[in-house]
Amino acid sequence: MGDRSVWRCGEHTFALGERTLLMGIVNVTPDSFSDGGMFAGPDDAVKHALQLRADGADILDVGGESTRPGSEAVPADEEIARVLPVIERLHREAPDAAISIDTRKREVARAALDVGASIVNDVAAATAPGMLELVRDAGAGLALVHMLGDPKTMQVDPHYDDVVVDVRTFLADRVEAAVAAGIPRDRLCVDPGIGFGKNIEHNLALLRAIGSFRELATLLVGVSRKRFIGELTGALDPGDRDDGTAGAVAWCAAQRVDVVRVHDARRMSRIVRVVDAIAREAE
Repeated sequence: MGDRSVWRCGEHTFALGERTLLMGIVNVTPDSFSDGGMFAGPDDAVKHALQLRADGADILDVGGESTRPGSEAVPADEEIARVLPVIERLHREAPDAAISIDTRKREVARAALDVGASIVNDVAAATAPGMLELVRDAGAGLALVHMLGDPKTMQVDPHYDDVVVDVRTFLADRVEAAVAAGIPRDRLCVDPGIGFGKNIEHNLALLRAIGSFRELATLLVGVSRKRFIGELTGALDPGDRDDGTAGAVAWCAAQRVDVVRVHDARRMSRIVRVVDAIAREAE
């Protein structure tokens, strides 16, 4: 079992157990499923990120490649060109903010860490050659995310023997691989990858069992505006899924998930504050 008291990410140390932390989503992409194109330029992206920070986000997660179902991969140099100006400015204008780079490419992660990012949020669970060693040498935090296949194909009839067991086993193996590579357990985080190669029943099963994933490492969950929420509520437009998102975020907070990844930090910060007051006590 990992250290359950803190998550260390570069110069940032997050206390765990006291409250639900928020990771605010900063998509610097033209095609993300919810807000693609809205913040694609550096000025708009930085403004949005600073507002997320003001609204309660503890971590700013900057991504330059959409991982929505069916999306195509983006070349590393293009991804770097999208995210670096944003990370550089955020590090300069909000030096106390923890910045995460949402990428599965070592070259992108290295460039982002060099200019101020302190966390790598990797939907491929750091399986790219050299990714674990890069994170180790940088002293960064690492989020290991489960994804079945790749974004282009992951939602084509996903199948598991037992989704909870299969995803937990995969993440446990990736945690051990990271530790074997020399990354301390208190720098690791796991994310079961809601919506990444899962149908609605898979997602619900994982959420029902979400507390069990805390045994592995710091626990991150991203449910914000996901397709399963639209299926449950009838909200076809991702921008109309914040009410459903609030229900899922409240559930995660009640299950003592450490970090939730959200689009609307203002609304979700209020929700987790109330749930934390009801559900949490000193651990």
